[in-house]
Amino acid sequence: MRVKNKSHFSLSFSRFMNFMFNVIFDSLLAVAYPQACQICENSVENLADGVVCQPCWLKTNVFSGAETLCAKCGAFLQSKSTIFRTFCHRCDGHFYDSAAAVGIYENALAASVIHLKREPFVAKHLRKLFVERFKNSGFRDATLIVPVPLSKKRFLERGFNQAVVLSKIIAKEFDIKFDRQSLVRRIHTPMHRAGMDGKARALSVENAFEVKRPKFIEGETILLVDDVFTSGATVSNCAKALKENDANKIYVFTLAKTF
Repeated sequence: MRVKNKSHFSLSFSRFMNFMFNVIFDSLLAVAYPQACQICENSVENLADGVVCQPCWLKTNVFSGAETLCAKCGAFLQSKSTIFRTFCHRCDGHFYDSAAAVGIYENALAASVIHLKREPFVAKHLRKLFVERFKNSGFRDATLIVPVPLSKKRFLERGFNQAVVLSKIIAKEFDIKFDRQSLVRRIHTPMHRAGMDGKARALSVENAFEVKRPKFIEGETILLVDDVFTSGATVSNCAKALKENDANKIYVFTLAKTF
């Protein structure tokens, strides 16, 4: 009995020391290398919060399961839950089966997505939210993870694909196969602008994707990963190409979903 108590004390002490180390480290970091929050410009006190301060994270709509979302595209419909499967119907023609996101593209999530397009790094808090959302997404039967590909031109400009960065997090955490080569973007498309309507977005990515290795796709339940879901045109066209090559089912998983 004494050994058990001693072991428990040792574990608790270790956790306490780790907590204290993180508190001290974050405090020193804030003093030595102060970073302004990308939203309010106040100091970011915790390294785990990334480029946004904790108060701005608290103002961000992160999905908890208590809200009503479109059963297909994951669009936010209302702040209270319902026992019925509800659809927005804007996504009726999309080729994927279901989509989910960590939360709404606003405040901390929007700033984090923008930062991820510049640097291939996911802060600890955002990574935790991403992993936890996947656990509760209903997508755990996925057998293959496929990132939404960039064109060669955009990859050379950026130096990395943020969808690959996110895909690797889920692949490693849940031991799911990861394939970044089978789905490719065969034509370079213009950056989607905020003012573009759904039809313009859809036309800009129509037939933009193709599968280079169909045998790797056939029969797989695919988790298609990207940073943000806007109109759904990009992921729908990716899903179309995958299903034309006999993919079984397509889930879409992103950090953020626009209204």
